[in-house]
Amino acid sequence: MLRVAVVGSGPSGCYTAQTLVQRDPAVHVDVLDRLPCPYGLVRYGVAPDHEKIKSLQGSLRTVLEHERVRFLGGVRVGGSGGLPVERLRELYHAVVYCVGAATDRRLGVPGEDLPGSWSATEFVSWYSAHPDAADAGFLRGVRSAVVVGVGNVAVDVTRMLVRGAAELRPTDIPQAALDVLAASGLTDVHMVGRRGPAQARFTTKELRELGGLPGTEVVVDKEELALDPADPGTLPAGPRRNVEVLRGWATQPSAAAVRRIRLRFFLRPVELLEGAGRVSAVRFERTVPDGRGGVTGTGRYEDIPAQLVLRSVGYRGVPLEGLPFDPASGTVPHLEGRVLRDGTPSPGEYVAGWIKRGPTGVIGTNRPCAKETVISLLADAPALGHTDVPADPVAALRAAGTEPVPWNGWLAIERAEAELGARLGRSVVKLSDWDALLGAARVP
Repeated sequence: MLRVAVVGSGPSGCYTAQTLVQRDPAVHVDVLDRLPCPYGLVRYGVAPDHEKIKSLQGSLRTVLEHERVRFLGGVRVGGSGGLPVERLRELYHAVVYCVGAATDRRLGVPGEDLPGSWSATEFVSWYSAHPDAADAGFLRGVRSAVVVGVGNVAVDVTRMLVRGAAELRPTDIPQAALDVLAASGLTDVHMVGRRGPAQARFTTKELRELGGLPGTEVVVDKEELALDPADPGTLPAGPRRNVEVLRGWATQPSAAAVRRIRLRFFLRPVELLEGAGRVSAVRFERTVPDGRGGVTGTGRYEDIPAQLVLRSVGYRGVPLEGLPFDPASGTVPHLEGRVLRDGTPSPGEYVAGWIKRGPTGVIGTNRPCAKETVISLLADAPALGHTDVPADPVAALRAAGTEPVPWNGWLAIERAEAELGARLGRSVVKLSDWDALLGAARVP
């Protein structure tokens, strides 16, 4: 019998566990997560109003309830207070790290660390009830916000900034975040890209949602659309549809609205400006296409007032103490999923998901990624299976000071969130702090 630990219970971790038990009837998998809750970014990264995507939790749940798969939450691996990678390797025949890309790329401009300037991930974590997130007063005194980036995450945070309480109340958004968003005095959100609409990374479905928000007008500058040299007729289907949607908005007459989303292009952030001890505006340089798919600066600048700036220019993996790491790519070096140490495959150590390939693709992209890693692992299984490992690693985890949250503990959290929603006259409402989550998990 082969015992495998999968570190991370998001899509890549669940697909890895699923492929393992499907391909080998003798393998047993423990899915470890430092949080007491499973599902990774499906729980803590998908916007609360995207119920269809969040419903993917149902298929991930089926994996974690498999008779040869066990969920162990609240298990920190690596870093301060975490179980060392070397010790984890002694407890299992193989370990697959599916730890994602936990931080955002930075803009690298002056003023980026001013109060009021945040990564989109920090904002998403707050309205998604991540227990590490704090109520940082994101919207306190905010009338105008700038979102730097034109991908789906940028669209998500833009939409959430202008969503009304009536649309969010039926979701599982934590009550504190709902109250803050409902009381917000924000009137303008500027979503800004350094290149043109033909190069934007958002999907048409996400983009169109911005046009259906009650009390909100979408404004697009015709002149900025005209800067893009691409002929829409020559574009791939996705970018072509995006350009068509944007052109439709650009020709609409101005409408009376409480809030406005302004989609801007060919503007590159060069500095965040300070006023009254916090960010007050973003200075952008106008760019133009360089003829090679990129842009070049023009030396002309524009300041957009903002008391809140959210950067959404991509995710980045972070090192896990004890594992090799390539700082250039933000990934763990590997060969077909096998972790490489000094260029040589390290027996029993594997990676899958964003920490393997970088933050690319959609949720479904994790399936073939996991499959490649599992094929490598099972090819190595005859040699790995000769290693002596504990019959049940949980005793060793407890001896190391970790009390894992079992699947029943997660089910207790689910019940507590349903009960909280009932008390608030809503549906399910997420618990948003460690004490509440762990307290609920320990209830028999």
